[in-house]
Amino acid sequence: MSFALIDKVNQEQKKHAVVDTRSGDTVRVHQKIKEGNKERVQVFEGVVIRTDNKKSHTSRITVRKVASGVGVEKSFLLHSPLVEKIEIVRRAKVRRNFLSYLRERSGKGARLKAMQFDREAVNDVSEPVAEEAPASAEANETADEMPKAE
Repeated sequence: MSFALIDKVNQEQKKHAVVDTRSGDTVRVHQKIKEGNKERVQVFEGVVIRTDNKKSHTSRITVRKVASGVGVEKSFLLHSPLVEKIEIVRRAKVRRNFLSYLRERSGKGARLKAMQFDREAVNDVSEPVAEEAPASAEANETADEMPKAE
């Protein structure tokens, strides 16, 4: 099997737009859960402690939260069809990609310094729609109005 064929299949399975998550972000991940014949959406909110392969179709984030005094970590493939959407709730200033030191810390020691960011702009993953038909129609109108040189 050629690499070009494998690459083509991988590109077809990628989502068109994904939220740009970074280490230190507090995210809310909406994941589809199938139980028997029922399907529901489960929300997992926590701090991104690791990002892997950001440009690849196998890009992954590891999210950590503390539930009932127990640390829980989950890895999510960003381009997986089971991950419905990812919202960035809070953005923090960190200087590392892998925040493994948060595992040993709790309470005030596990706090990260928050940064200001535009929440709506960051969480907007819709692609801008190009309006080609009206633009070409306007170009035709201006061409008709211009005087012709004789």
